Amino acid sequence: MNRESLLQVVADGAALSEKFFSASADAVLDAGRLMAESLRGGGKLLIFGNGGSAADAQHFAAELVNRYREDRPALAAIALTTDSSILTSIANDSDFAHLFSRQVEALGAPGDVAVAISTSGTSANVLEGVAAARKRNLKTVGLSGRDGGPLAEAVDLCLTVPHPLTARIQEVHAMLVHVFCEIIEATLYPKAPGAS
Repeated sequence: MNRESLLQVVADGAALSEKFFSASADAVLDAGRLMAESLRGGGKLLIFGNGGSAADAQHFAAELVNRYREDRPALAAIALTTDSSILTSIANDSDFAHLFSRQVEALGAPGDVAVAISTSGTSANVLEGVAAARKRNLKTVGLSGRDGGPLAEAVDLCLTVPHPLTARIQEVHAMLVHVFCEIIEATLYPKAPGAS
């Protein structure tokens, strides 16, 4: 890679991000507010995905439980990708497709929001997790890519990044995590007028 191709990668990513957020701003705000209202009402976020999407799930949960920009009370969010004993026991004793659905069955309750992340929208275990969430009357938000895949139809609200490359989709998903955190903090802990 040379300087020109490096800058082209960056430009392509920035253009995709701007295009996505321009087209999807209202849906992004709706998703963020849905999560904020769940948390305000004593609910929690159950967040899950595979690979890079698992990392996004963990990142999102960490920003909410600890802090994003503001010092404020901890918020209830669980990444269903982190407990190696649970993950390996389900994968070994049952089926990898049940990785998230079993955890949603154990932890999910009405008022919670399941946040399902899949760049293809086709991951079987993510779709099973969404199905379990809907059975338990959780609200569901999807982060997908390409054409959204089956995930787009399975969730209450899906944010689909229309691009064929997983890396570019993941870059927008990572930005979505931060945008959601900003919406949630601004909704639940607004600053007083004139505060810096």
